[in-house]
This record gives sequence, structure tokens and C-alpha cells, in this order.
Amino acid sequence: MPVVPAITPTQKQAFLDFPRQLYADDPNWVGPLDMEVKVIFHPRKNPHFVEGEAQWWIAIDNRGRVLGRVAAFVYYPKAQRYVVPTGGMGFFECVEDYSVAEALLSTAQGWLAERGMQAADAFVNFGENDRFWGVLIEGFDSPPSYGMPYNKPYYADFLTRYGFELYFRQESRELDLRTIPERIVRIAQRAAQKEGVTFAYPELHNLRKYALDFRTIYNDAWQYHEHFVPLSEERVFRLVENLKPILIPEMIYFAYVDNEPAGIILAVPDLNQIFRPWRGRPGLIDLLLFLWRKRNKFAWYRRRGILTRARVMLMGVRPKYQRRGLESALAYLPVPPVIQMGITHAELSWVGDFNPAMLAVLEATQARRSKVHATFRYYFTPEAQAQAQAHKAIISRP
Repeated sequence: MPVVPAITPTQKQAFLDFPRQLYADDPNWVGPLDMEVKVIFHPRKNPHFVEGEAQWWIAIDNRGRVLGRVAAFVYYPKAQRYVVPTGGMGFFECVEDYSVAEALLSTAQGWLAERGMQAADAFVNFGENDRFWGVLIEGFDSPPSYGMPYNKPYYADFLTRYGFELYFRQESRELDLRTIPERIVRIAQRAAQKEGVTFAYPELHNLRKYALDFRTIYNDAWQYHEHFVPLSEERVFRLVENLKPILIPEMIYFAYVDNEPAGIILAVPDLNQIFRPWRGRPGLIDLLLFLWRKRNKFAWYRRRGILTRARVMLMGVRPKYQRRGLESALAYLPVPPVIQMGITHAELSWVGDFNPAMLAVLEATQARRSKVHATFRYYFTPEAQAQAQAHKAIISRP
């Protein structure tokens, strides 16, 4: 099965077009916009290229038909934090033929091995884990929310057959914002009345200040997770710039304790409710209408009941401020204004099983489990796997 790098404009377009063929009869598929995928692989637009590299491939049969695609990437600061250097594979799509999948995965593995990697995670993003991260293993009966992966049910089996093992799970839940449990409301109201505790929405004209507050919270709250890489100022400013065109201030809420950044909840409108008919490739008129209609916090879409849902991308509280009720305050206090805007539902997305505190918050909301994604890992040699297992046994000792 020939697997060739997507280098020429024609090959790159084939890489982008293939999912539209693969999911032509799937009403739940919502294609990521081609322009968003291109940004991830653009060296001047993705800051991970400063200390990383990436490549993408397509699999072609003897009649020139595309049967699959895959990308591989290394972000060296993250890869080298593991005891076994670990790269990533992502943007995988494939017909239901394991021989094609095997050829794609082998090609990506070889490329990673040439760069000193001894393991790979799949399927992940060449960037932050806020989008394009994980393999859907539960919840194929509804469309994905914005930025969340959707794939064929057989992908997890293909990975397992190749030798990948489940690394961690990411759970998402669907919450009707109009039915927040009374217990969370009470805890939130008590937390808000405590001395020194304040809350704030970001001011769009002063986003750099709030970007730095976010960086402080993120680098502290997520530092103990194994796959954590601290956010630099450059990366956080780039992240905010990328999100700025779709941000609704009422969906972002900061908690402060004695004026110190303490916690955050960050949600974005579920743009897949708007993008779904485009199948990843909007026309010029589609884009012009979108730019016009997104004014005033997407008012055109909200008033017509097209945009009714948000995706909570991230919620966290710094360790020293936990167990003060701030988690409940962040979960509830911004909700009434959002409901008034016509946003009645939210997906609480991408909570890893390595984060029991946030899983407990999910449970407390009584939200319905809607989707489960998984991240898989593959060690290239038995020696690499043994080294990783020995390290895990050491750090797990009481």
C-alpha cells in the first residue's frame, strides 16, 4: 500500500478532502474547517514548529484513490519530559481495511523513530489538547462539539491490533444549564460571599492581562499531570489570539482570591451547530455571511435558535485555592447570563481520568455522559515499554 508524503498542493488537498468522502453518508460527522487544519501545519502560524516538526501522508491504491491519511509530529519540549521520548500521531482517517491502517501507522512510526522517539500517542494534536485530541470510543449517536474529534468506530480496534494500549480516557457530559443542582448553587453562593473572593469576565480590550492570569492558573493547576507542559507567554498569547474571534466574554469567568488568579472556566460557543452543513469546506459566501452574523456575540444565530450550546473547554482551580467552593462558583455563577443569551446547554468536555477532582465536579452537576474519547500509547520496542513501566512503578510507590 503506497503511503506518500502530502507535499504538493494536490496531495495536501487530497489529505483535506478525504474525510468528506469517508463520512459522506454519516449525518453526525462535522468536518473541522480546512483552514483550521492548515494552520496547525503552517510553520509560521503554529508556534510548536519553533521547537518541533510535523509531516502528513496519504495512502493511495494502484488506481490513485486515497484510502487513508495520517500525520505525525514531535514537540521536543514535551517529548523529552517523558522517561521514554514520545511523539504523536493524529488526523488519522482510514477506510475499514486494517492493511491500510497498518501502512499509515508504520509510516508515521518510522518517521518518529528517525527523530529519536521511542513511543507515540494517538490520536493527538500538534498543539494544545483543547482540540483534535483523542479517539472517540463512546457516543457515536450525536455530532461532536466544536474542536472535539469524531471518527469511525473501528479506529480504536485498528490501534489495538497495531499494538497501542489505552493510555487515558477523556469523558464529556451534556448539561442542561437550566437544571443546575441546588447543592451546587448553594455552595457557589457561599463561596462568592467569602472575604477576598472576587470574580471577573475578561475585558476584550485587555486580553493580554487575562491571558497572563490564565497562564498562572493553568501552569499551577495542571502541573501534576503527567502530560503537562507549562504554557509560555508566547504560547498563551497565540492561544488567546486564535480564540479571540469566537470568544463570548460571558462564557469565560475568572476567580480571584485576594486579587490573585485562583481559577477559571473557559467555554466557547459550539460552532459546529453553525458549521455542520459546510462539511469542513465553506464557500466564500458562507464565510462572509458568518462574519456578518457573528457580530454582537453571534446574536443572529442565537436569536434564531441555531446556536444554543456551548463547549466548556477547560475548568480548573489552583491547588492552594481548592476545597473553597470555587469549583461550584465557576460552574454556576456565569450560567444565568448565558441562559439569557439563549445558550441552554453545554458540553463539559475532555475531563481525563487522571483528574479525579474535575470528574467529581462532573458527577456533582448530574450531567449526562455523552461521549468518551481515549488516548492510546504505543512503545516501539519491548525495552522502551519496560523502561516506562519501571518508571511508573517507582513514582507510584507510596
